[in-house]
Amino acid sequence: MRMGRATCFRGCCSSDLIPLAVPKSALTLLSQIATGAESTVYQAKFNEDRLVAKKPRLSTSEDIDRYHKELQLLSNLDHPNIIKLVAANAHPPDYIFLFPFYEQGNLSHTLHIKEWSPPWEVIIKICLQLASALCYLHTLGIIHRDVKPANIFLDSEMNAYLGDFGLATHQKDLHQTSLQNWRSTGKPTGGFHKRNMVGTLLYMAPEVLRKEVHTEKSDVYGFAITINELATGVVPYTDRKTEAQAHTVLEMSYTEQQLTSAITSGLRPVLASDEYGIPSHLSSLIERCWNDDPSYRPSFVDIVEELHGICNDQSISVGANMKKFTHDLGTVPLNQSTDVKNGDVNWTRKSEAIEEDSPTNWGANWSEFIDNKSVYMPTTTSGVFTTRGGRDTMEDTHFLYPHLRGAQNVSMFGIMDGHRGPEAAEYAAHAIPNHLIARIDMGFSPSDALASAFIDTDSGFRHELELQRQNCKGQTKNRHPGCTAAVVLLVNNHLLVANAGDCRTVLCRNGQAISLSNDHIASCTAERERVARMGGQVKWQVDTWRVGAAALQVTRSIGDDDLKPYVTAEPEVNELKLDENDEFLIIASDGLWDKMSNEEAVSFVKDTVKEPTMSSKRLATEAVERGSLDNITVIIIFLKPVSTVERVF
Repeated sequence: MRMGRATCFRGCCSSDLIPLAVPKSALTLLSQIATGAESTVYQAKFNEDRLVAKKPRLSTSEDIDRYHKELQLLSNLDHPNIIKLVAANAHPPDYIFLFPFYEQGNLSHTLHIKEWSPPWEVIIKICLQLASALCYLHTLGIIHRDVKPANIFLDSEMNAYLGDFGLATHQKDLHQTSLQNWRSTGKPTGGFHKRNMVGTLLYMAPEVLRKEVHTEKSDVYGFAITINELATGVVPYTDRKTEAQAHTVLEMSYTEQQLTSAITSGLRPVLASDEYGIPSHLSSLIERCWNDDPSYRPSFVDIVEELHGICNDQSISVGANMKKFTHDLGTVPLNQSTDVKNGDVNWTRKSEAIEEDSPTNWGANWSEFIDNKSVYMPTTTSGVFTTRGGRDTMEDTHFLYPHLRGAQNVSMFGIMDGHRGPEAAEYAAHAIPNHLIARIDMGFSPSDALASAFIDTDSGFRHELELQRQNCKGQTKNRHPGCTAAVVLLVNNHLLVANAGDCRTVLCRNGQAISLSNDHIASCTAERERVARMGGQVKWQVDTWRVGAAALQVTRSIGDDDLKPYVTAEPEVNELKLDENDEFLIIASDGLWDKMSNEEAVSFVKDTVKEPTMSSKRLATEAVERGSLDNITVIIIFLKPVSTVERVF
């Protein structure tokens, strides 16, 4: 198909091997994979091959210049662990990049959404592959400037490929930039203009945060933070407790300015060590790679050599087929980790997690939401933090499904707060999504499917509980566990919030807190009257109104079979259309809301680094510091792109 040397529209990019003028007839865009401030990514077919299409947002001539610069770089790269450019359309109006489709997606999603825990053999393999790719770039005089898990892609055998060269540049071009141009104007707090300070804050080297020019050693620092995250499975800085090196930054209460100051003062993530099954030689290498002084960091030539030495010491053949160390993550439930057992019953297995890749018949009742491409489309990134708080046990559970059943524009998030035992919460975390899918297949509307999922989960749990009692034949004391639940379902811009109990969902719109749920507690007059109408007793006990002999404060829940039917599982479902004024959602168990108002929670998130896990932890730890003795779970869902070009003030 290729006719001679391919060139771009301007004539500045050319290739003998890569088509640069893809005809529309040969390309089919399929489902959307992701969207952000700078581009939208799709699954695609090109000449019957399954690929990924990246459509950059080109609003200005500078954006088009960057496209051609990235195209020039990609056209000349050839390394087994660097994402390969298959084809491009470098002609107006539809500029596009085409890349191979990597089955496992990016490393960040695999670690934190699929909750993958890689074995040591895979960790060292990925470290070596990434180091080799960066060594190759530096040999060519190219600096990546945004090394992080989200820019590392994994194939079916968990081989790593470095991608996203939108910020990459030649070292010589940076040296031509005078330090004067790097200095900020008009920001006495020390921030400087975002076009000069590029990268992602959690992975940016301290010298860059001090307004110095990127060098190869800045990539070495990002590499260290990345492989430490790979080894620990923890987002950087979300595991830090109060230490002297953190100065006044307490329990992760980081604003962007505070985190910048802490990093430049020496703060680093908790080091991967033998506690994570990591040999001391690799821990030592990570420490040297994130040294505050760039001159003390090794080059990638030295790093590759040292990693080979570690492999030899551990008797690992990095060229071996790694399938035996991995599994098909595409079939692993998103939130299924180690089984949690109570007595002899594994309640997480009593309701199996949904299979993300299984097809779903969304039906006519959903088509008006799913198929409407003209509406405003929020761009979501989500994170969660949980803490046992002052309790001896953890009874909260949660789930995050950013792409429910593979649908790119359907997301589902939920928190279950257990009481009188964790069993109901453990069961509901898998059962609610399952029952929602079942009701969708039956043709239910989004609102009806969501409400029915709560009722079906309650019925199923109480049935399983009764079977267990019969099996025990009176050998154990009857228990009546229950849980409250808050679930958010997002279909395009159509937001549905279901709540039963005192978990709460809050929306930040135009900087203001908007409650999207009501607390179902006995101190609420309407709920108290409803319970009484259904035959339940509500009495003032100790410090508040409580229901029945169990003295339950909540009036709606899943489980609590001794208080049915008046403590109902029927949720209150609220619906809302999102628009460009909506910034983020907070879903949290009552352990947070007992110590923090809606307005305070929104203010804390707005004043924290825009990383959802970090924002979630800031809220939870603030509640603990204020004296919360309850379990706390917080989910943050940002509704707008968090740019890879961060401003730090």
